[in-house]
Amino acid sequence: MPAPLYLAHNLNPAYLLRYSWAAFPANGARLPAHPPDGLLDLLSSSWEADGIRLLEHRWDAQRVQATFSTTPRVAPDFLAARAKGRLQHALRQAGIGASFARNFSVRAIGNNTRETVGRYVHDQVQRGDFADPKYREGLKLAGWTNPEIDLRQPIETARGRYWYVLHLVLVTSDRYRIDAETTARVVSEGCRAVAAKHCYQLSCVAVMPDHLHLVLQGAPADSPEKIALCFQNNLAWLLGQVRVWESNYYAGTTGEYTMHAVR
Repeated sequence: MPAPLYLAHNLNPAYLLRYSWAAFPANGARLPAHPPDGLLDLLSSSWEADGIRLLEHRWDAQRVQATFSTTPRVAPDFLAARAKGRLQHALRQAGIGASFARNFSVRAIGNNTRETVGRYVHDQVQRGDFADPKYREGLKLAGWTNPEIDLRQPIETARGRYWYVLHLVLVTSDRYRIDAETTARVVSEGCRAVAAKHCYQLSCVAVMPDHLHLVLQGAPADSPEKIALCFQNNLAWLLGQVRVWESNYYAGTTGEYTMHAVR
C-alpha cells in the first residue's frame, strides 16, 4: 500500500468536540457529598495534559457527572478511561477509597442536535446556488442517506455505553471543483466503503462542489482525528493517490441533546 498522504502532524483542523460523562460508585458505595477541597483543580490540570478540558460538573453521593471538551486526538474510550482513572486516583490520594462501577456512559453533545445536523447535511445540495441544473442533479444523485442507521442507539462495550456521533467536513485542495458525474460518485461510494471497513455507522453523505459532509457514528476507540485521516487517505487513494483534500478538516460532535439542554 502507498504511504498515506495525510498525517496527523501535518493537519490544522477546526473542531468543536464535547462529551458528557457519568460514573457511579461500585457496590452501593457512596461518595462524599462534595468533592474534597482542591481536588477538581488538580484533576482539571491532569486532564488538560490528556487533551481533555472540564467544562462543568455535578457531584453528589451517588454519581459524578461532567461535560468535557477535547482535542481531535482524544477517542471516547480514552476519555472514559482517563476521566474515571484520574478521578479514582485523586480520591485515593485524598484518603477516600472509592471505586467506580463499569456502567458509565459517554455521550457526544453539540450546539445543535443530531437531527438538526443531519437535516442540514441532507439539504446541502438542494439549498446550493447552481447555475447548471444538470450539475446539481449529479451531486444530488451522489448524496446518500441510510434510513436504516439509527444514531440514537448507543454502542455497547464491556466498559460502558457510547453515543459517538460526528459531523465531519473535508475541503478540496485549492477549492478544486468536484466533477458531478464521475468524481462525486467515486467519493460517495468510497465513503461507504471506508465506513464499512472501519465499522463506522455512516448515516448521511453530501458531496458539494468543493467540500464533503459526513454524519456518522464512530468506533469508540477511534478519535475524530483518526476517523478524518481514514477518509482523507482512502478517498485520496481512490482518486489516484493525489492530494485532493486540504490538510485540514472540521469535526464536530452532535447528539440527542445540546449543550443548553445538558446545562
